[in-house]
Amino acid sequence: MMNTVTQLADTFLQTLIDVAPIAFIMIGFQVGVLRQNIPHLRQVLIGSFYVVLGLTLFLVGLEKALFPIGETIAKHLTDPAFVGGGRAADTLDWTDYYWTYLFAFAIGFATTIAEPSLIAVALKAQEVSGGAVGAWGLRLAVAFGVALSLAVGTFRIVTGTPLYLYMIAGYIVVVIQTLYTPRVIVPLAYDSGGVTTSTVTVPLVAALGLGLASTVPGRSALLDGFGLIALASLFPMITVMGYAQIGEWRTRRKSAAAEQTTRDTDSDSATGTTAEGQSS
Repeated sequence: MMNTVTQLADTFLQTLIDVAPIAFIMIGFQVGVLRQNIPHLRQVLIGSFYVVLGLTLFLVGLEKALFPIGETIAKHLTDPAFVGGGRAADTLDWTDYYWTYLFAFAIGFATTIAEPSLIAVALKAQEVSGGAVGAWGLRLAVAFGVALSLAVGTFRIVTGTPLYLYMIAGYIVVVIQTLYTPRVIVPLAYDSGGVTTSTVTVPLVAALGLGLASTVPGRSALLDGFGLIALASLFPMITVMGYAQIGEWRTRRKSAAAEQTTRDTDSDSATGTTAEGQSS
């Protein structure tokens, strides 16, 4: 119990130190540059305390519960005794790690959906766009991108293929998509890749990569264990732009169908009018 209280106090102090520069800059510009008093100072101080306290409880909760569980599951799923069913580690093939790919996909999707920075960006995007960009649609697109990136990243670690091949291929896709995606969504798609590398996602992704690299025969934790975060920043750009492209395609299809229906109706009306004139 005392250890938990001490950890909470230390984390609270460290969080306060981390947040202090942000507060100093904002107060400095408000008072020193704009030369205006801080409105609703009491509410601001109370809210700031809640922010620091919430971050403290969040970080301690992750370290005490979520991180150990994620790391333990990752190590067990990549253990040759589980993967190979008793076979020798050097006889395992990349197809034997299907549970690892599935776990990586699921944990990538779940952690991204719960990512606070992504929630904040999605809500702001919905507000600024007037509802044209749905918060849930954006979150699901980003989460699917991170999930896909972790599945591909674990495949890379298992097979031992170089990371740069995936990065080059991925950014080629991004460049091509950028040319054909609605311009209003491109900056948001690029930012979506950055918001995934935050408090919740990074530690779990790092634990997964290091755990996998340390149990797969012939893999180096330093060389192969890292790189999942880079992929997690890349794939959401692809999925968000793909989400926008699918939406644009569906809109065009509906418009074309409506125009065709209108033309058919006008044609039937014209045919009926001609027939009536001939019978007269």
